[in-house]
Amino acid sequence: MKKIGVILLVLGVLLSVYSGFNFITKEKVVDIGDIQITADKKHNVVWSPILGIALLVIGGGVLLFGSSKK
Repeated sequence: MKKIGVILLVLGVLLSVYSGFNFITKEKVVDIGDIQITADKKHNVVWSPILGIALLVIGGGVLLFGSSKK
């Protein structure tokens, strides 16, 4: 359980610090025989920092109150 708590804490910090990322794909605009024209299409992936804070709280709860093997 402690490992899961640590993983949730790390993910929570990362999601709080980085609110998203961008990536670019190539999209075919014109395809006439041997002639091909492509365009770059930008995609944004964005999430709320509240998600990161929630993971921090859940990870901390798992660390504090999670069952430990005795």
